[in-house]
Amino acid sequence: MSHAEPATAPTQGPAALLEVRGLTKSFGDTPVLRGVDLTVRRGEVLAIIGPSGSGKTTLLRCLNGLETPSGGTIAVVGGLAVDFAQRPSESVRGLLRDRSAMVFQHYNLFPHKTVLENVIEGPVIVQRRPRQEVVAEARSLLERVGLAEKADAYPSALSGGQQQRVGIVRALALRPQLLLFDEPTSSLDPELVGDVLGLMRDLAREGWTMVVVTHELPFAREVANEVVFVDQGVVAERGTPEQVLRHPQQERTRRFVDRLLHPM
Repeated sequence: MSHAEPATAPTQGPAALLEVRGLTKSFGDTPVLRGVDLTVRRGEVLAIIGPSGSGKTTLLRCLNGLETPSGGTIAVVGGLAVDFAQRPSESVRGLLRDRSAMVFQHYNLFPHKTVLENVIEGPVIVQRRPRQEVVAEARSLLERVGLAEKADAYPSALSGGQQQRVGIVRALALRPQLLLFDEPTSSLDPELVGDVLGLMRDLAREGWTMVVVTHELPFAREVANEVVFVDQGVVAERGTPEQVLRHPQQERTRRFVDRLLHPM
């Protein structure tokens, strides 16, 4: 999305926005990702599910450039293709980072900055956009999520659900091509989950391209175009929500889905 455009959803289209091929990542001698392939099409939602420790968060952090893969390629529409076997420079990894924005599990707001200051930090400091323009856009986004009156509050004065909505606004303010969500409701009290999922549903309807790591299987079934089950660093199963969540082919997928949908 051009930095001159307002913070509205990117133009939809059938083309792939992101292509991931053979992605690997090891920490020391411990392999975490073992050759992951993904395709994320513009305007679609990809839901990633799987047990804890399966590599889901590491995968998201690789897509965002917060982690450097050990191998494989990530290609983004517009001509950017990064081959990590070639040890790309920080500037090249930064180009990848510029195309996406992450919503974290634990909010990651700056505690010493107000809500408004948290939202405008990236667009003003990193993207070097005019402060007046960014502030106006940030206030509009905060109003949209029902937090206009919290612009001058500090994160400690907000509920978990409010902090996560600020995290989503902070990501939107960067005008990314791709929104990445790392289990955005897992740290919330149950009564606060609905507001955050409702906002994400709205973003999906507007055509934002999203990759969502989640344990909220009813949400994935409703919103996702494709569901990917990751286990032990590999894609064990993929397909439509109907295929993966209602009629999984792999026994380990079946056990995982059943455990979440029918907890003891």
